Amino acid sequence: MNFFLETIKVLLLSIWYNVESFIYLFVPMKKKNIAGEVVLITGAGSGIGRLMAQEFAAHSTVLVLWDINQEGMKETARLAKSNGASRVHYYICDCSDKNEVYRVADQVKREVGDVSILVNNAGIVTGKKFMDAPDSLIEKTMDVNIMAHFWTYKAFLPAMIANNHGHLVSIASSAGLIGVNGLADYCASKFAAVGFAESVGLELLATGKDGVKTTIVCPYFINTGMFDGCQTKSSIRTLKRWCRKLCMATQTWKNGFIQHELVVHGQIHGYQQLHHKWPRLLPILNPDYVAKKIIHAVLTDQVYLLLPRTMYLITALKNVLNMKQAIVLGQYLGAFNLMDTFRGRSRKQD
Repeated sequence: MNFFLETIKVLLLSIWYNVESFIYLFVPMKKKNIAGEVVLITGAGSGIGRLMAQEFAAHSTVLVLWDINQEGMKETARLAKSNGASRVHYYICDCSDKNEVYRVADQVKREVGDVSILVNNAGIVTGKKFMDAPDSLIEKTMDVNIMAHFWTYKAFLPAMIANNHGHLVSIASSAGLIGVNGLADYCASKFAAVGFAESVGLELLATGKDGVKTTIVCPYFINTGMFDGCQTKSSIRTLKRWCRKLCMATQTWKNGFIQHELVVHGQIHGYQQLHHKWPRLLPILNPDYVAKKIIHAVLTDQVYLLLPRTMYLITALKNVLNMKQAIVLGQYLGAFNLMDTFRGRSRKQD
């Protein structure tokens, strides 16, 4: 094709794809049928992994659960069966160990069959400043949050390529798009997860394997306990002043907490402190809401899912604002202090 025709083709397709995107703002996208698909979810013993398993189960899929927490997986399996899964299999697997990933993957292929939807969800966070983080924890973060993706892809992608059918789902993070103070190792692992998933997705398209889809999920903090304690000092002061005024008229003030449920964009945050000045801009995400959005993204072959929707704007601003402006904005929103009071998930929650 000569240069002129190729240029016209690109312009026309660009216009059409923009029109198509606009139409889908008002017209629901067609959802694919995943009944009978074999869905493998890592980190399925609790949190978002468990919720995704329940959502996938409602579509009559065959579920394969991986985690290091056997009791947690048993509970997830029970919930998934009661939610409509055709079959549920669960395996103890430490995703930070390459040899164990390959060993358990071979067991899955023998006992269940080829995986057609792979959800890399397992993740950990140290919550320490870079210079305070032990080397062993940094290595563990990289092994679980990104290296495990390499090994699961190596194990299950060949069958998807052979069939030109499958779906690769990477549960990354908004911290894989924008650096966060106090999360150096975590951000590095999530930036890598985003880049890896994008690159493999492009490799598949370049080789004509367009039947293997990719979905990259980048949520803000989710209320699962993993980032418990994340908040900003300035925000707490602002919240306390606001609550004291409010409580004088209608509420009971106690220890800086609001003793009723706050509903923000349909997401409920009960008995907890708001962690920043603009809760509608970046709300702590409700886990059930996130799980439902992820499954919807898979069913509609959505490549990028950023949550909340304001992350699309914030990511765009990062790329167009100069550094000084970005820093001022980040300080104003409390982004520099998110990890100051980090506690993380308690052992009881695990």
